[in-house]
Amino acid sequence: MDIIRDVLDNQLVDRNQRNMGKVDGIVMELRDREPPRLAYIEVGVTTLARRINPRLAGWVAAIARTWGAKQSEPFRIPWSKVRDVGIDVEVDVDAQETPALAYEKWLSDRIITRIPGANHGE
Repeated sequence: MDIIRDVLDNQLVDRNQRNMGKVDGIVMELRDREPPRLAYIEVGVTTLARRINPRLAGWVAAIARTWGAKQSEPFRIPWSKVRDVGIDVEVDVDAQETPALAYEKWLSDRIITRIPGANHGE
């Protein structure tokens, strides 16, 4: 498996086939005298920003905290919870029980609902 091609930026779905966003990062564990091990996948706007520039990640996290986001840190899913890697990356977690959707909910509540003409779930 090519981790970058097959996992990074692919759609993440929970055990109920609900979208959880995209895989924004991959965390590997470096071990003495052993090959690296996949430890986590990360979901979160700060991880995505860190891929562009580490300073940008700090800025994004600070703005999210200032504007009242409850989850400014990335959410990590242990690699052991990955059930399948195909078109989507399927994980054995329930999206509703995780902070993975916190940023999207915050964005919807604070920004999208204030846009004139935006569909407010009607």
